[in-house]
Amino acid sequence: MISLTIKYFNELNIHELYALLQLRSEVFVVEQDCVYQDIDGKDNKALHVLGFKQNQLVAYTRIFRSGDYFDQASIGRVIVKETERKHKYGYDLMKASIHAINDEFNESIIKISAQKHLESFYNNLGFKTVSEPYLEDGIPHVGMLLKP
Repeated sequence: MISLTIKYFNELNIHELYALLQLRSEVFVVEQDCVYQDIDGKDNKALHVLGFKQNQLVAYTRIFRSGDYFDQASIGRVIVKETERKHKYGYDLMKASIHAINDEFNESIIKISAQKHLESFYNNLGFKTVSEPYLEDGIPHVGMLLKP
């Protein structure tokens, strides 16, 4: 079981910020062997969803209101630590992120740029593919939307 916390950038303490940047680097840069600029200047606009297990960050997303990333509200940097994926925490994480967009931003249409190999995971959460596959940072992605 994970404990989910939702915070704006200025509410994060230095330990949480360090942990989320470390986890993002661990998964997106090292595990996926993808060299890209993770610290993109957008974290300060995001609402951060942190999933802790025994005081260790094991799951994370950042979410945006419409206009701050895409025209629609969005969820990105979706991560579950590799050793924790067997527990299916991604579903809890995404559901919390969707609810946070509904509650904090009063929005219900959500756009994501999903890694192609995770398309069925997002389909299971109600997202529908709305684009042809494209490369983002050298990894195949698809645009997906969640509508009420």
